Amino acid sequence: MTEVKVLIEGYVYEKDEIEYASSSTVLIQDNNFNIIVDPGMNRKKLLSSLKKEGLSVEDINFVILTHTHLDHCLLAGIFEKARVVDNSSIYSFEGTIEEHDGKVPNTGIQIINTPGHDQFHCSVMANDNKLGKIVIAADIFWWYDKEGQNIEENNLINKEDPFVKNMEQLKESRKKVLGIADYIIPGHGKMFKVKK
Repeated sequence: MTEVKVLIEGYVYEKDEIEYASSSTVLIQDNNFNIIVDPGMNRKKLLSSLKKEGLSVEDINFVILTHTHLDHCLLAGIFEKARVVDNSSIYSFEGTIEEHDGKVPNTGIQIINTPGHDQFHCSVMANDNKLGKIVIAADIFWWYDKEGQNIEENNLINKEDPFVKNMEQLKESRKKVLGIADYIIPGHGKMFKVKK
């Protein structure tokens, strides 16, 4: 039984010449494990969201980081009992590093390499009981708050990314995610249904 919940809807906006940003933060509960994807950088919102779910930082077993931009990963260290997963490895606070085979151990959660925005970027796929395949795509897809979300397929694939490392890789990663997902959770913005 797998359940996916958006704890924090990612945002990016400017106010009084200061940028405010934090990634979408997602809780996946699978096989009695509590997994956080991209804890972001808004500590107050994160702790409040966990409390609403009846959880504390000690209850989290894994933290998955889609990439290491600080608006996605700044708070990873508060989950001291968790193991941290990236595109290729699993890290512990005891100083160990293990490779993974594209899955979070003992779960059905898949780690999908999706380079482009960042060369080590990955997305996370969970098969939710109600919605089907949900891909937490992080910054494969993201929007500034003032832009609005245009989710037509051509716009999704060709959307500009001011922080892109490799646009051709990003387009291929976008096509891959669109081909897999029933729903997509972007790095900043609202979850949306993929039109098939």
